[in-house]
Amino acid sequence: MSLVWEVFRRERAGSAMQHAGSILAPDERFAEIYAREQYGRRGESDALWLVPREAVAEIDRFVDEFDLKYRRVDGYSIKERLKEARERAGTVEG
Repeated sequence: MSLVWEVFRRERAGSAMQHAGSILAPDERFAEIYAREQYGRRGESDALWLVPREAVAEIDRFVDEFDLKYRRVDGYSIKERLKEARERAGTVEG
């Protein structure tokens, strides 16, 4: 039975790793051989990462736990934020 392996490659030292593609291999030893042959034999990669597909976790929900609206130009009103802070502190001016 073959497993799907995800291959990440770095083109040159100092650059970021990027997803290169997927390969099918029965085990890690063969996956490494296939990855080297496919993505490294012509010297186009400085480094390779090999990861079984089931080890890759997908993150699909992003909760705004930190409420970083100030990073968005359209999402930050200083007057509104000051009013909310004063209400929480109990110092709302009448």
